[in-house]
Amino acid sequence: MMNTEIILAEPTMAAIGIALLIPVLIIFVVVIVTIGWIVGIYNKLVTMRNRYKNAYAQIDVQLKRRYDLIPNLVETAKGYIKHERETLEAVTQARNIAYAASKAAAANPGDAAAVKSLSAAETGLAGTLSRLMMVSESYPDLKANQNMMQLTEELTSTENKISFARQAYNDSVMTYNTDREVFPSNMIAGMFNFGPAELFVIDKPEQKDAPKVQF
Repeated sequence: MMNTEIILAEPTMAAIGIALLIPVLIIFVVVIVTIGWIVGIYNKLVTMRNRYKNAYAQIDVQLKRRYDLIPNLVETAKGYIKHERETLEAVTQARNIAYAASKAAAANPGDAAAVKSLSAAETGLAGTLSRLMMVSESYPDLKANQNMMQLTEELTSTENKISFARQAYNDSVMTYNTDREVFPSNMIAGMFNFGPAELFVIDKPEQKDAPKVQF
């Protein structure tokens, strides 16, 4: 009689063990899937952040090139437009401000405040350069100067390269910002401090100075 009870009890204990094991396995699978999901989103955010930082590096190369050209441009113009000292000093000062801002942004393109400051500085520099070009139109000898013509051409080429690089950077920033804001990526972005990136926008002087039309 005792042997019969033992035989009947053995499958019952095994069934209980299996029943307990199934929830544990389910929890384990859920944890593994969740961890994999978090890692996947984290890696995607890191990839996109590195992408826009690399895009900014291309802007930085061209900005440095332009900052090197501007002092030569000012020195060349100085010999012809001595009476435009204020304009020349404004260009030099704006260049120095933009150069300092660019170093801060290059150190960390993910710093939205630094990129925003650079955008403002570059807008100011674009305005002073535009005024210098307008002033030079009144000096035919300056316009005809070979060195001035070459510097102007190089500056224009560099401006175009900056524009293309800036577009690529802004596209990368938009993709990154959109992904970090949508659910469920926004939760992971918040957990691991993926802050928003700043667009690099330079207002054109003609846009700021455009007359308002009233009807």
